[in-house]
Amino acid sequence: MNNQKQQKPTLTGQRFKTRKRDEKERFDPTQFQESIVQGLNQTGTDLEAVAKFLDASGAKLDYRRYAETLFDILVAGGMLAPGGTLSDEVTRTDYCLFTANEDLETMQAYASVFNKLIRRYKYLEKGFEEEIKKLLLFLKGFTESERNKLAMLTGILLANGNISASILNSLYNENLVKEGVSAAFAVKLFKAWINERDINSVAGMLRKVGMDNRLMELFPANKRSCEHFSKYFTDAGLKELSDFARNQQCIGARKELQKELQEQVARGDNFKDIITYVREEMKKSNISEQTLIGIVWTSVMSSVEWNKKEELVTEQAIKHLKQYSPLLKAFTSQGLSELTLLLKIQEYCYDNIHFMKAFQKIVVLLYKADVLSEEAILKWYTEAHVAKGKSVFLEQMKKFVEWLKNAEEESESDEEEGTD
Repeated sequence: MNNQKQQKPTLTGQRFKTRKRDEKERFDPTQFQESIVQGLNQTGTDLEAVAKFLDASGAKLDYRRYAETLFDILVAGGMLAPGGTLSDEVTRTDYCLFTANEDLETMQAYASVFNKLIRRYKYLEKGFEEEIKKLLLFLKGFTESERNKLAMLTGILLANGNISASILNSLYNENLVKEGVSAAFAVKLFKAWINERDINSVAGMLRKVGMDNRLMELFPANKRSCEHFSKYFTDAGLKELSDFARNQQCIGARKELQKELQEQVARGDNFKDIITYVREEMKKSNISEQTLIGIVWTSVMSSVEWNKKEELVTEQAIKHLKQYSPLLKAFTSQGLSELTLLLKIQEYCYDNIHFMKAFQKIVVLLYKADVLSEEAILKWYTEAHVAKGKSVFLEQMKKFVEWLKNAEEESESDEEEGTD
């Protein structure tokens, strides 16, 4: 028997030659830049030829690695240094967006070049959006003509869905806003955007990224008013955008008012204080009484946890509305406001099924409290009602309306006798 221990196998180091493709390539855009510039110099102003050249070059050149360099050259003719100036000692081309004609047709042709490039090489989408964001931050480094071309291009790209409206965040840069660069750029951008689509499309995209309420921020704080915004963009030929921004501001003001009013009602604040506050907000935000009565109704009705049983909720509603009738009365001084309130009650009772049988009793209560007049009720009954629950509510109101008509006739008869 061999007593010697068997020697265990050992691992000895062995060198493997690293393949060249596995070595980390140094970032050197010089050769890439020379190839792109040379191709653009050959194609010149023929943008169809430019698009074909870029399409073919993607198979040979590393677009993924040098995307920023590629877009810098296409826009500015060469690589951009921080701030927006062209880097020194680099190859440049005179055939780029910034040297093109400053007109919408040329910018549409350039937008087509970018669109084809990104559709062919989908991985460039993110890099392209980042490039536009960067260019917007560099606006002060460009000439007015260059900014105008970039604005028109950006508007067209937004209209075509090539980039997200979130890129506009770059325009809220404090320095750009302070010097008026953002507002001037926005004029050209929105003109091109609306020209390609319409204001509804623009509004939709702005809402999607939560920027529909931020347009005022294109101006410095001391000029951030609805009046200034309206005049600035209306004078620039963008009344549609001005009207949209004004409407958005009004919507925002109404939402804030409703939120505050609901809190005041829930706390049980004094009616006099509530009415004073609401009237001040009406004046400040230019809110009509017809709009306001809807806000007041919603606030009053949402301040209660309603009973789920139909037979109990009516009694609860009458008690609650009797308490808040002075608040409703304060904002129904016009016939249109009364009709608006009636329609709000109709819609509320229809949308909240437990209130279906409460409609007539609510209306009668508000009539007795001088919130609703017989003229408004008769007008609602004969022509101004909406379709929601129409047959049910008209039937509920039939006897009361007949009583109102008889009372009106008796009153007229008494007046005639008095004049005899």
